[in-house]
Amino acid sequence: MSEITKEQVLETLKSVKAPGGDVDIVSSGMVSEIVIAGNNVMFALQVDPDQAAAFEPVRQAAEEAVSAMPGVEKVMVALTAEKKEGGETGRGKRAPQPTQAQAPGIPGVSHIIAVASGKGGVGKSTTAINLALGLAAKGLKVGILDADIYGPSLPKLLGLHQEPEPDPENPEKLKALEAYGLKAMSIGFVVDEATPVIWRGPMVMSALQQMMHEISWGDLDVMVVDMPPGTGDAQLTMAQQVPLSGAVIVSTPQDLALIDARKGLNMFKRVNVPILGIVENMSYFICPNCEERHEIFGHGGARQEAEKMGVPFLGEVPLDPDLRARSDAGKPVVATDADSPHAAVYRQMADNIWEALHTGETGKRSMPRIVVE
Repeated sequence: MSEITKEQVLETLKSVKAPGGDVDIVSSGMVSEIVIAGNNVMFALQVDPDQAAAFEPVRQAAEEAVSAMPGVEKVMVALTAEKKEGGETGRGKRAPQPTQAQAPGIPGVSHIIAVASGKGGVGKSTTAINLALGLAAKGLKVGILDADIYGPSLPKLLGLHQEPEPDPENPEKLKALEAYGLKAMSIGFVVDEATPVIWRGPMVMSALQQMMHEISWGDLDVMVVDMPPGTGDAQLTMAQQVPLSGAVIVSTPQDLALIDARKGLNMFKRVNVPILGIVENMSYFICPNCEERHEIFGHGGARQEAEKMGVPFLGEVPLDPDLRARSDAGKPVVATDADSPHAAVYRQMADNIWEALHTGETGKRSMPRIVVE
């Protein structure tokens, strides 16, 4: 089978006319950000945000045209509005900044919670997976969305490598994949792990919107969103455009990580997202040979930060080789070693999060201290 090229995609898209029918979408300069990963094609159509509804049939026509190309299996087409200096878009009009009250929900999903970190490498994705599994262990219907477009971790952490299929009951949507009782979606399911995703902010947000609203999630009690690390435009926009019930901040105990965690916490506060709590990951290490405790990155920093900021402290997760190995193997500890002390930590945190969601006491009390010895 011959390789799909960007030139072939552009030639195909010349058959799709912009509204009015005078010019095609390629000649008009609307097509941008073409990404080809194996048999999957993704691209953006740049439009004025005020005309997004009018261009939806064009988006669908472009998707159908590329889907009909030989060798193409999956197509993702995003409508984006390129932001200009001064926060303006399209014809010089300022893009609206939705608040949490304005953000549209996902049908059938009762609560959406974000698991975030101020920086990468602190174990955020492992925490998100195991918190989701802890919630599922309570008998809840749980989904997890990998919002880290540039570095998706969900396929590896859940051992999922197949591509999502169309929903037979709603062919316009894809079925979420399932593992360990969780419904899951990630850009990593359609892009090979070795393929870099080189997208600008508007296309990232459009892709996230599609993964939230064009996937058959079914009825969920909770959707856990594994947020991208950091506090840039993508993270802030995600916090504004998704109706979050609350956020969990993950940090290591060291001062450098806590500085960034503080930024993440303040970002959510700025857009009125309740803080469900702070998790101290890699809190300490117990030597398997001598059973001596080592505080490699310091200890207690996240607890102190939670007390200083007036938000709940969810607990401590120790650094452990088995936890790392299970994550790398796609066998998260809460699902595959339910009787372990680490699984107990995550389940207790999940209990505290669920209680906070239902009592409305997010950010108003200290959670019980959870320690693995």
